[in-house]
Amino acid sequence: HPSRRVIFLGDFIDRGQQQNKVLDTVMAMVEAGSALAVMGNHEFNALAFHTENPHRPGTWLRPRDDKNIHQHQAFLVEYLGPDREQDLEKVLAFFRSLPLWLDFGELRVVHAAWHPESMEVIKPLLGPGNTLTEELLVESSTRGTLEYQAVEVLLKGMEHELPDGLYHLDKGGHKRTNVRYWFFKHASGFLRDVIVHPERFDDDILNVKTSGDLLCGYPEDGPPVFVGHYWMKRGENTPPRRLRSNVACLDYSAGLGGDLVAYRWQGESEIDNANFVY
Repeated sequence: HPSRRVIFLGDFIDRGQQQNKVLDTVMAMVEAGSALAVMGNHEFNALAFHTENPHRPGTWLRPRDDKNIHQHQAFLVEYLGPDREQDLEKVLAFFRSLPLWLDFGELRVVHAAWHPESMEVIKPLLGPGNTLTEELLVESSTRGTLEYQAVEVLLKGMEHELPDGLYHLDKGGHKRTNVRYWFFKHASGFLRDVIVHPERFDDDILNVKTSGDLLCGYPEDGPPVFVGHYWMKRGENTPPRRLRSNVACLDYSAGLGGDLVAYRWQGESEIDNANFVY
C-alpha cells in the first residue's frame, strides 16, 4: 500500500495450515517496510522450545514434553528436517526481532495485556525496540522470576487464582486453577464482571468474589490499544466489535476456521466499530 502499513498481533504458528506460507508473507512484508509485528506467546514459546537452557545443558528452556510437543507439532512438521535448517533459523531470528509491544503515542499494540507494571519489570533486560535479549528469554522462561510473571501477563493476559477446590478445563482439556480476566477492567466485585469469555464457565466460578487490589490495568482516557490472543467469536449476524471505547481484540480464531479480522485505524482516539474489516 502506498501510505498504510499492517500491524500484525502475533501468534503466526502452531495452529492452522500452511504456517510456512503465513511466515513467508509476514516476514517479507516486515522486511519491505509494509508491515510491523509484535510477539505472541506462540513465538515466545517457539524460541524457548528451540533454545538450550544455559543452566541445565542438554535441556531446553521450554521442556520438550508430550504436551509442549503436541502444541508445537504443526510448526515442527513444516520446519524440521535436514533441508529446512536454514529456514528454521531464519524464522527463529525473525521471532527474536519482534517487539513485545509497540507504543506510537496515539496508538498502542500488545499481544495480550497492556500492563505498565510488567513492562517496567523487564525494561532493564530488553533489547532495542522492546525486543527479547538472550538473558530476558532465559529469565522469562524460568518459573518464579519476576520476568517470568511479567512476560506471562504481556503475552497471555491477567490471571486470577481460583479458591481451593475450583478448577476448569482449558481448550486443550488441561486442568486449570486460574482464569483470565480483562486487563482493562476494575476487578473488584465478581469474576463474572471481568472474566474473559464468561459463557465458558459455570456459576461456581463466575460468582467468585474478587478483591479490590486487582485494579484496572488500562485507563479509560488512554490511547486506543489493540490486542490479539483471546480467540474471540462473533455471532452469526454480529460483526466484530470493540471491547471498550479504547480497547479492541482482533483475534477471531482465523487459524481454526474463524474470521480473519483487522481494524483500519485512521487516527481516531475512540475505536469505531465501523472500521473493523473481516
